[in-house]
Amino acid sequence: MAISVVMPALELTQETGKLVAWRKREGERVTKGEVLLEVETDKAVVEIEAAADGVLAGVKAIAGDVIAVGKTIAWIISPGEVVPQEEIDAVNPVAAARTQVARAAAATSEPTPPGAKMSPKARRLAREHNIDIAGLRGSGPGGEILASDILAFAESGSKEAPASAETETLSSVARLMAERTTQSWTSVPHFFVVREIDAGPLVEALEKFRSSEQKAGGVRITHTDLLVALGARVLKKHPRMNASWAGTGIRANKDVNIALAMAVNDGVVTGVIHNADVLAVSQIAEQRRGLAERAKAGQLRPADIAGATFTISNLGMYGVDAFSAIIVPPQAAILAVGSISDRVVPVDGRAAIRPRMTVTLSCDHRVVDGARAAQFLNDLSEAICEPGSHVR
Repeated sequence: MAISVVMPALELTQETGKLVAWRKREGERVTKGEVLLEVETDKAVVEIEAAADGVLAGVKAIAGDVIAVGKTIAWIISPGEVVPQEEIDAVNPVAAARTQVARAAAATSEPTPPGAKMSPKARRLAREHNIDIAGLRGSGPGGEILASDILAFAESGSKEAPASAETETLSSVARLMAERTTQSWTSVPHFFVVREIDAGPLVEALEKFRSSEQKAGGVRITHTDLLVALGARVLKKHPRMNASWAGTGIRANKDVNIALAMAVNDGVVTGVIHNADVLAVSQIAEQRRGLAERAKAGQLRPADIAGATFTISNLGMYGVDAFSAIIVPPQAAILAVGSISDRVVPVDGRAAIRPRMTVTLSCDHRVVDGARAAQFLNDLSEAICEPGSHVR
């Protein structure tokens, strides 16, 4: 029986996906669970596995195509089987081949002419900013003009693209990061709440966890693992912080799924630890290590990036004292964590040196107000000061 290969929905609000690459050629045998194609979403490039054993046939999309979620783009058939009759007319290998040749030519051609392929958002932005796209070569596949290209020219104050202008071609991950952070910063009403916290108990707890994990031969636990465990449990007490903006209202999330911002060679991606509020610290560490390894190898799976309800970004290991992070829509907030460093503070009326860290909570004002944000940070601070009472 023929199995259709469709553009998957990897996120709640996803309407389309971009086909980055086929990992199998038409006519090749595929095995269930084997990586079949790569799809670009709003957050990352994800590997999609084959749903069945068979032969890849009836391929209707090529790299660079933006495809509606749920649309059939190929079939997996048994040897000797044919693509379902109703699909035959839609499959046009000759047209696909011509498209491939045209795109290959565009990739090495001169700057894109005025009728160049461009996203609807980019076209709208070009009109709004009165930008002449003649001579502009976009950063997308085959020179496609993206919204980020238009915004870059608008910010530079230029109305025409210099004929000899050269731009660095961004990777899919870097381009996505640029587009999504711009979209978030310009559309989400951010506000920030900052708190300096005594990190002494957290440091002590980490030493105890590491000692026990080394004896058991487990994964090395980090401050981030402890913060995920503590943050997830505090979020359970503050459901509005764990909610999402749904366009016209607020959507409550029953699960607490913490996304971790992770640096890769060409940008930042987020991997999700699902149901973090019920996981032991060692389980969180195991999942975090797996996510980091797959992210660096460019092999994140759909489940690795889906369903996040809150994000933590920790730059403490880079010596950063404090910073403000940009929210990942539709989440309501993101926690930015700075380094742990010794500071002189008053303790029982006397000067003392204590390890301190600064955390900054970025919030979407449509979902969370200042009082709720402050209450969440207060409870998180208390949990960090008494980690042994909250996690195991």
